[in-house]
Amino acid sequence: MPEKQFVSSIPQARILPAISPPTPSPTPPKVGFVSLGCPKNLVDSEVMMGMLAQAGAELTPDAAEADVIVINTCSFIGSAQQESIDTILEMARHKTSGKAKKLVVAGCLVERFRNEIRKNIPEVDAVVGTGELEKILAATGVAGTFPTPSPFNILSSTGQAKSSRPEGDHRREQGRFARDAWECAVADLPNYLYDEHTPRVLTTPRYSAYIKIAEGCDHPCTFCIIPQLRGQFRSRRFESVIAEAERLAKSGVREITLIGQDTTCYGEDFGLKDGLALLLEKLASIQELHWIRFLYAYPNKITSRLLEAIAAHDNICSYIDVPLQHASPTLLKRMKRGGGADLFLRSIEKMRRAIPGVTLRSSFIVGFPGETEKEFEELCAFVKDASFDWLGTFGYSDQEGAGAFDHDKKLSAREIERRRKALMSIQKKISRAKKKTLLGREFDLLLEGVSTESDLLLQGRTAMHAPEIDGQVFVNGYPEGKQPQEGEFYRCRITAAHDYDLVAEIV
Repeated sequence: MPEKQFVSSIPQARILPAISPPTPSPTPPKVGFVSLGCPKNLVDSEVMMGMLAQAGAELTPDAAEADVIVINTCSFIGSAQQESIDTILEMARHKTSGKAKKLVVAGCLVERFRNEIRKNIPEVDAVVGTGELEKILAATGVAGTFPTPSPFNILSSTGQAKSSRPEGDHRREQGRFARDAWECAVADLPNYLYDEHTPRVLTTPRYSAYIKIAEGCDHPCTFCIIPQLRGQFRSRRFESVIAEAERLAKSGVREITLIGQDTTCYGEDFGLKDGLALLLEKLASIQELHWIRFLYAYPNKITSRLLEAIAAHDNICSYIDVPLQHASPTLLKRMKRGGGADLFLRSIEKMRRAIPGVTLRSSFIVGFPGETEKEFEELCAFVKDASFDWLGTFGYSDQEGAGAFDHDKKLSAREIERRRKALMSIQKKISRAKKKTLLGREFDLLLEGVSTESDLLLQGRTAMHAPEIDGQVFVNGYPEGKQPQEGEFYRCRITAAHDYDLVAEIV
């Protein structure tokens, strides 16, 4: 197995400091991080790295040089869980044949298998769950502590102050907080949420950053265990997000991506209506920010106010990622999602009418227990009708603790993969056709540097491309005498189109 790539060490200027840092450790260790999974997990890694750096620890990208190795794990689906386990075992070798003295496991895998990790992998010295990020100092042996973010108030849309803690009151009124088992177990669920005073070490390029605006989830989808891993849905306070965004902008960040399990529910735990739209409008007033986008949108939470906010501001990307998961009403009901192809098509039409040229992305699960051939055909027909710009397809992954785990009529892995390939084949044709319509058109391009495909090309993204998940724009020409710089924005013209990627020249 190839050596895992550590998170790169970051210059001191990239540390977003705490207001009151702890006393530095007298003999700070070198700490290396491996961060697995989604951008939400990456932010958790950045927060832990920030706490360590603020306390005096030295961060290293070299596993062979690390005194302490931290693996921030993912446990969303079976393949991610296996990757996490393999990485732990791989990094454990540095304790037996290298310099490392401590191995710390953090993240979602800890929330699922805390006791099993300790029992079955004796090389692991400490575990840190998703709700225990402030314990990373003790886990790694770095002196100092960081206080847990304190309760706070936020103004509602009526101007009345509402406490943001305890969470759940407004969501119970709306009928979203439906997990009866949580009533007696809520104290055991993760409840940590970083704020603007929490230090972070940014591991993304200097011009781009993620901001986590909420944590946890209340939706009882039967294929998912995120609520058990991340806890109840809880929003960061409005002012905290703005303060962090302003600080990032002053440090040179020009692209911000707002993330959460369900960003469209932002503020609901405060009783705030259209909280995401209000947040986007406020962020749009930060002049240094060239692009603002959010991931991910719950289908029935895309309001007219939200669409109007996107359409009204040039620096809010006309980009909506709405993971629909399926299109068959009968299967969506078994998923406890609701909706169906007809409803979704009307919603998509509304988005395209409100935001001309909007980029739409979605993701779907194939092979859910009991998925019939007819239900799969409904999904295929919907994908053809919806004509998404970007689409991801995942084979159903059985997860103990999820509602679908005990469902019968499980499909074979071979059949699930057949359906996944069939759906992606449909999308490939759609993507190819849509990319060809872009030939000759001009767009703003964020240049990311030399292409990973060839040293002879540069690469970048347009507002149609979210970081890391969509295609690339390869740049093969620019004005003579001008050397484009990484992290800068340029006007480009599309000169060639492939199935998912584009080729452009800077004009």
